[in-house]
Amino acid sequence: MKYIMIMAGLLFTSCYNNSGHQHDGNDNHLGDKISEETPRVHYTSWTPKTELFVEFPALIVGEESRFAAHFTIINKHKPITKGTVTVILIQGNKGIRQTENAPASSGIFLPVLTPIKAGTYPLQFVLNTDEYSDSITIPNIQVFASLEEAQNTLGSEKEDGSGITFLKEQAWKMQFQTEKIRRKQVYETISTSGRWQVSPNNTQKIIANANGKVNYSKSNMVIGQTITKGESIMVISSSGFTTNNANSNLEVAKLEYQQAKAEYERKKDLFKDKIVPKSEFEIIEQNYLVKKTQYETLSKGYSPSGYSASTKNIYAPISGYLQSVNVANGSFVTEGSELFTISTSNVNILEILAGQEDVSKLNNIKIISYKNNGNQWQSLPISQFSILSIDNAIAVDKPNVSVFVQVNANGNGNGNVPQGSFAEVSLSIGDGMEGIVIPRTALMEDYGTYSVIVQLSGESFERRNVITGKIAGSEVEIVDGLHEGEVIVTEGAYQVKMASMSGQAPAHGHAH
Repeated sequence: MKYIMIMAGLLFTSCYNNSGHQHDGNDNHLGDKISEETPRVHYTSWTPKTELFVEFPALIVGEESRFAAHFTIINKHKPITKGTVTVILIQGNKGIRQTENAPASSGIFLPVLTPIKAGTYPLQFVLNTDEYSDSITIPNIQVFASLEEAQNTLGSEKEDGSGITFLKEQAWKMQFQTEKIRRKQVYETISTSGRWQVSPNNTQKIIANANGKVNYSKSNMVIGQTITKGESIMVISSSGFTTNNANSNLEVAKLEYQQAKAEYERKKDLFKDKIVPKSEFEIIEQNYLVKKTQYETLSKGYSPSGYSASTKNIYAPISGYLQSVNVANGSFVTEGSELFTISTSNVNILEILAGQEDVSKLNNIKIISYKNNGNQWQSLPISQFSILSIDNAIAVDKPNVSVFVQVNANGNGNGNVPQGSFAEVSLSIGDGMEGIVIPRTALMEDYGTYSVIVQLSGESFERRNVITGKIAGSEVEIVDGLHEGEVIVTEGAYQVKMASMSGQAPAHGHAH
C-alpha cells in the first residue's frame, strides 16, 4: 500500500523505445558484458525537477539486469553528482529494490535488479540529494518469463535511425537547457522602446537657506556618490563678507533691478495701448520679477559693514545619490540658489514610446516586457505595474505618444539601471487567445525558415520546422509544428543541429 500512495502523487511524461545502449562504470558498453541476444529498452521521464533517462536489458525472471540511470537536474541541465538512488519493481504490496549510494560516474547510477515473477509492474526510481528529493515512476514495465518471450515481444522492433543522437555527457558539459511546451495566453503585441526615470517624488533639489560662502562638509562631492539622510553636505557661512564682494554683488543686483523695473514700467503702458505684443511684454515682466527677487534676497542681512555673521548647515533630506552639484566649493550663493540634487536609486518609472496608430490600444496593456540591465527579457503582469498617464501630444520634434508606467518595487528587478537609460520594450495588449508559446532562444533560423530541436528521448532529438506567430518579449507563439507537452531544447539547439550535420553519430561507448 505504501508504494501505491507514492505513485498517486506523481506527474510524469514517459517516452518508450526498445533499443538503447548500456554503460558500466569504466569506459565500456554494458552490451559487451551481457548476452547480445537480450533485447534492450530505454525510457525517458520528466518531472518538474528531474529528467530520468534509463537504459537496461529487458527484465527476465531470474536474470540480473543492470540499469544505466542518467539523472539530470532540469534547472541548468546538469548531472546529479551526489546522492542516492533506489530502484523498486513494485509487485502488489511488495517489491524488489536496490539502492545505489553514489553515482558510478557523474549523473549515472547503476543499480541491479533480478525479477522473481513474470508480469507487468510499475518501476519506481527514488532520488535523494542534499538539495532535493524526487520520485519517478514508469508504469507497465513487463517482466518476461523467458528470454525467448522477450525476443518474440521486443526483438523485431528496431529504431528507424532518423533521430539526432546527442549524448547526455555532451549536454552536461555545455550550456544546455530543455523545456516542456505549454499553452498560455497570446496577445497582440507592440514592439517599441522606453526610457527609465526616477519618480519626481524620489528626487529633491536642495536650495540655499542663507546668503554666504559655500563650504563642502562632505568629501568627494562627485555625481553618483551615496548620500545618507540627515548627514551634513554643505555649510553656508556669511562671516567675513564685510566689503568688496558683498557690496559689489549688491550694487550689481540693484542696478539690474532698477533697469528691469524701468523697462517694465515703460512697456507696461505700451502693452495696454496694444503697441507692444503680449509675448514680448511677458518676457520683460518675467525678467523684472527675477531681478527684483535677486536684489531683495541679497539685501537681507546686509549692512554697511557687510552681512551679519551666520553659519547654516545643509543636511540631506533623503537617502540616495548625488544627481547633480550646482555650486563649487568656496563660491558665493544667495538665498534660494539651487545647491545640489539628490535622487533615490529606485528607478521605477518607464516612459514608453508608442506610435500614433496605437493610441487607442494603450489603455488595455496586459503585460509589459523589457530588457533589463543584464540584457535579459523580463515580463511584468498587470499586477506589477500601473499606468500613470498617457501623453497624447504630438509635435514635429515629438512624433510618438509617451506612456508613463510605474513599475512596482517587487517586480522591477532594475535597481541598477541608470536613470535615463533606454530599454527595448514589448507591450502585450487586448484579451488574448490561448496558444503554444516557447522561448525565443529555442528558435533557429535558416533563410527565413524557423525550426526547433525536439527531444524525443534522453539522447534522441529531431529538428522540426515551425511556423511562428506573435512575439512578446522573450517568448514567441508557435502556430504550427509543435504540440503541448513535447520537450524542446531552449539553450544549445545549434550544437544539436551541428551534431546532425557531422555525418556520423557519436560512439555509444562513452565514458562513465
